[in-house]
Amino acid sequence: MNTPPSPSGAEHTDVSSVRLGALVPLTRPGWVEAGRHLLAGLALAVREVNNAGGIGGRPMELVVRDTAADRERAAAAVDELAGLGVAAVAGDYHSVVARTAAARADALGVPFLCSSAALDALTEEPTEWVARPAPAQSHGWRIYADFFLGAGRRRSAAATQPGVYWASGTRVLRDHLAPRGGAVVELDTNALTPEALCDALVDHGATALLLLVGHPEPAVPMVRAVRGDRQLAGDPDRCSGRTAGVRRMGRGAGRGRRRDPVPALPARAPRSARRTRREGAPRAAGRSALLRRLRGLGHRRRPRRGAASPRHGPGGHRRVMTRA
Repeated sequence: MNTPPSPSGAEHTDVSSVRLGALVPLTRPGWVEAGRHLLAGLALAVREVNNAGGIGGRPMELVVRDTAADRERAAAAVDELAGLGVAAVAGDYHSVVARTAAARADALGVPFLCSSAALDALTEEPTEWVARPAPAQSHGWRIYADFFLGAGRRRSAAATQPGVYWASGTRVLRDHLAPRGGAVVELDTNALTPEALCDALVDHGATALLLLVGHPEPAVPMVRAVRGDRQLAGDPDRCSGRTAGVRRMGRGAGRGRRRDPVPALPARAPRSARRTRREGAPRAAGRSALLRRLRGLGHRRRPRRGAASPRHGPGGHRRVMTRA
């Protein structure tokens, strides 16, 4: 899918376009709604650049590839886009996919702009080819941990499936909560039925549950089981001393994990779409930072150079992995 250069006040006669590759999840198992929002933000950014005269007088063109939240598909897309001569690649919504794309782009010497609040270790080694406008994972998950503490939930359970993103997030929560009197117990959902999960929550005295699993399976059956469990709900006929700390948890189980709904995009985005980030859009927002990075990277690939120390943006969050 290609988005042609948009018309602008400046004429771009007989001038080749600057092509920007876009990696977005547009089919399942990717989060399609988020992918559409990410694509809308990228398209809006390209349109604004073109309306301002393009880059060095050349119009921008968006070349879109669907990753479907698949790492191998993302790596293949980076190879294809590099072969098409794109100036840079931007994406993906899913953190693990973005990490794979970043590694492949680094190997090819193609600038990559990560639009996801991805893992802190976005690349194995510092590199000058990767930038991230969004804060790293640890920043958001520490805020999540503070929310639990503020709500009085000092003993949380994280029901997880194996995966580098969930494992990293759980570790951030544990490291942040422990010095503040909180704790996180990790429960392997591959080894627990929904009913066994409820028993484990009671045994551990958990007062909050994080479902770090796929949707709808196995998340939906687990939410139903927890909400319907009489021990977690504080049923006096089934409660024992061990359930004192988990009374009424079942009534709110799953609410902390549920994502805010992402509305469907209209056929033609209204002017209010420009306020998307200010009004609480998902991680895909941030086109201004994206544009700054793109202009800074330029559109001619440079010969690879040795790695140096990482740079950090405002607040100490790493933005550009390194610059030689």
